[in-house]
Amino acid sequence: MMKLNKPLVSIITVNYNNTDVTECLLKSIILSDYDNLETIIVDNGSQTDSIDNLLNLYPFIKLIKSKKNLGFAGGNNLGLQHAKGEFVFFVNNDTVFTKDLVSLLHSQLACDDNLGAVSPKILFYDNPSVIQYVGSTKMNSVTVRNRHVGNKVKDQGQFDTERVTFYAHGAAMMIPRRVIEEVGEMSCEFFLYYEELDWCERIRDAGYSIHVVPAAKIYHKESMTAGKSSVLKTYYLTRSRFLFARRNLKGINYPLSLLFLMLISWPRNTLKLLFKTAHLKAYNCALLWNLTKGRYTNKPFKI
Repeated sequence: MMKLNKPLVSIITVNYNNTDVTECLLKSIILSDYDNLETIIVDNGSQTDSIDNLLNLYPFIKLIKSKKNLGFAGGNNLGLQHAKGEFVFFVNNDTVFTKDLVSLLHSQLACDDNLGAVSPKILFYDNPSVIQYVGSTKMNSVTVRNRHVGNKVKDQGQFDTERVTFYAHGAAMMIPRRVIEEVGEMSCEFFLYYEELDWCERIRDAGYSIHVVPAAKIYHKESMTAGKSSVLKTYYLTRSRFLFARRNLKGINYPLSLLFLMLISWPRNTLKLLFKTAHLKAYNCALLWNLTKGRYTNKPFKI
């Protein structure tokens, strides 16, 4: 009977060649105290078939298989097409739920129609007393960078007040379906990185606020797919940073950011990557992609 009184929450996660990691997430979802959930796994063109084994072990999941890698935004959007929940919780597959995570996030959204998205406190899985995210600062309109509040700081409860934040975190963000229907899905122009920042810009432009709810906690293994310093990460971070500027900066901020990125950031990174040939190639390919507005290639980057 309690279940009938709770709106359905759809959990969407994207898997790419990391079935074991995804299974750890599923084990934590089972322990959730919110009992009206649907769990959707989008297999994003994985090169193994091991993901099928999860259906036998966890029959409650919906498994959606894409023949090709659609990227973070594309994979989540594919899952969204199959979601039925009034609230949608987008989570990285390399996260681990706490028992009351869904309940706490849902309760905040349910009691405030002006909330467009919420994220929990995110802690490092390997060092759970250290914070990865408890909110984000505003994007610098010249450097096109921002930072996570509390990042790599020991969690002593100093950030435990719910607050407005400029950006939700793509590793864990819950959004009401009505908001998604109003502002649209994540932009698939972003293959990896910055897509949730761009989405949050649109959510805030629509008049909604975004909160971080520190009472809700999730543990994040971070960079399990792209790698902590991979060539793939160099390419997509650079490509998406320029793309974010093109899509979101207005007035004088846009040409100022381009001047900074081309006259300061590009020379500095060229020197930094001078003896890392693959990374330098990735960086320059990302610049070329933006200078040609995506016509250079819109295929997943290959080393």
